[in-house]
Amino acid sequence: MKNQPNSFAQRYEAKDLPSALADVAKLINGKKPAVFLDYDGCLSPIVKDPDKAVMTEEMRDTLRRLADVCSVAVVSGRDRANVEKLVQLDNLYYAGSHGFDISGPNNMHTEPGGAKEAIPALDKANITLDERLKDVEGVLVERKRYAIAVHYRNVPEDQVNRVLQVTEEVIAQHPELKKGPGKKIMELKPNLDWHKGKAVLWLMEELDLNQPDILPIYIGDDITDEDAFATLQGQGIGVMVGEHDEQTAAEYRLEDVDEVQVFLEALTQTIKKQPHV
Repeated sequence: MKNQPNSFAQRYEAKDLPSALADVAKLINGKKPAVFLDYDGCLSPIVKDPDKAVMTEEMRDTLRRLADVCSVAVVSGRDRANVEKLVQLDNLYYAGSHGFDISGPNNMHTEPGGAKEAIPALDKANITLDERLKDVEGVLVERKRYAIAVHYRNVPEDQVNRVLQVTEEVIAQHPELKKGPGKKIMELKPNLDWHKGKAVLWLMEELDLNQPDILPIYIGDDITDEDAFATLQGQGIGVMVGEHDEQTAAEYRLEDVDEVQVFLEALTQTIKKQPHV
């Protein structure tokens, strides 16, 4: 599977996309899915405190049963260890830090993308952000292994521009880092040509999923998921959960986390009816 440049991908208004629930059997068209999905906003609702984004036991059971019949990977901006702890399933693959840190069954653990070289810059930027934003009400500077997320969801409206300006200034001080936008966050990430889409491609190659009868499906809700949607366009299926502030390269839509679970359940049952399962 070749990577498709984002600039070539078709973009749509999320509200105009057809529902992925309309006809799941027709959607996968006899192929066996390989499912990749974000955590926040897909497996757990978006909440003010990232530490409280807890997945329900029902969703966990759905994921477990889906992973019994096809490959499933959680691709998150969270640290890989953090998202593993939240999901608590050992038959899934986990791509944390936007795919810079990947683990899975049979003791898989690798860190593709070359992000280790950016750690000193992240350390320095973290200290500066903590100092310059310490008096801003509601701001959260979250250090991850290969990123820093500056959350401003709980910041008073008249202080948001200050948070964004300071963050932009700190990024500009470190050429090893680049900006990563998201829902009410701005991230500092390694300035490398690596993203969720490339993590999906890496997993497809590593797991020998580049087969004519395999259909990659990526489910995401955030701007950071657009790289994966664009990468798979024309070769797989992108499913947008809800909407964000920009047009999307996804081609189908689900409304919320509840619909994600319904879709995953339908996918599991559809796969089980196929002759090769």
